[in-house]
Amino acid sequence: MATQYTSRLVAALAIAGALVLTSPSQAQAGAVGSTPVQTFEYSVGSATMKIPTGCMFSHIIRGKGKKITYQNAGVDCGFVGALGSGFCNWRIDFTYADTDNRTYRTSRGATHSECKIDPMRNNSPQTLPRYGKACAHLHVNGVRRVSQCHHITK
Repeated sequence: MATQYTSRLVAALAIAGALVLTSPSQAQAGAVGSTPVQTFEYSVGSATMKIPTGCMFSHIIRGKGKKITYQNAGVDCGFVGALGSGFCNWRIDFTYADTDNRTYRTSRGATHSECKIDPMRNNSPQTLPRYGKACAHLHVNGVRRVSQCHHITK
């Protein structure tokens, strides 16, 4: 089990090392971005859940221009983060905004009541009506916890 988390961490760190995490990527042929998940606590019933450091939220998009052929987002955890109970009552949404940052489409994911250390979601291929940006958002227990975006340009 530790080997699985170690290999996932190495992969996530390799992706993160190849990216500039402070600015969105261009999605001309595809883009991959990762954002650290900040430590937080939340309640599930009478239990307090804690997400420690060591988790990354990654968003992958493939396509060209306004045509998206593949899109995926999910969490990878390593170190202490891989030992936790995970994310309960989670969902991943994809949003699309124009160049004025106005959101015009949201693909809301299903809320999953089970606890997962590695929540993930794919979205269907599509052609966007406008240039702007595509974002993925992780919600845990009804609260948006982390987002990762890519610019969609000519």
